[in-house]
Amino acid sequence: MSISIRPATLADADIIAGFNVRIAAETEDKELDPATVGRGVRAILGDPNKGWYLVADRGGEVVGQLAVTFEWSDWRDGWIWWIQSVYVKTEARGQGVFRSLYKSVMSRAKAAGDVVWIRLYVEHENSRAQATYRSVGMNPSGYEVFEQAVIRNQE
Repeated sequence: MSISIRPATLADADIIAGFNVRIAAETEDKELDPATVGRGVRAILGDPNKGWYLVADRGGEVVGQLAVTFEWSDWRDGWIWWIQSVYVKTEARGQGVFRSLYKSVMSRAKAAGDVVWIRLYVEHENSRAQATYRSVGMNPSGYEVFEQAVIRNQE
């Protein structure tokens, strides 16, 4: 059965949020709050300035996803698109789902005309994902990601 790639809609929010919870559990052994993740997913789906999701559909079932968010590069006078929240259902892995999603991102980036890089971050220990990303032509960037949490009031 073939895979079709389409932009996600609000109707996909629950499956995307569920996949995001699974990503954290599988790749980082982290337990995310489903309500917070759900709000975050709906925020992107409701505001294209925050980013967008693509989903991979096979026979009416969503079997994979990714999100794209944006960073302006003053050094390159263009957009860097960040791929985030990559997830492919276990039974669909190794069947070209991510490759199809990635090809769609690349096609959209080329059509946009002002995108200069596609980037993503991956856990150091996630060698399977790294091999997948290399297989589509991505390479390590040479950068390390540093972070510090900002505590915010959540009501």
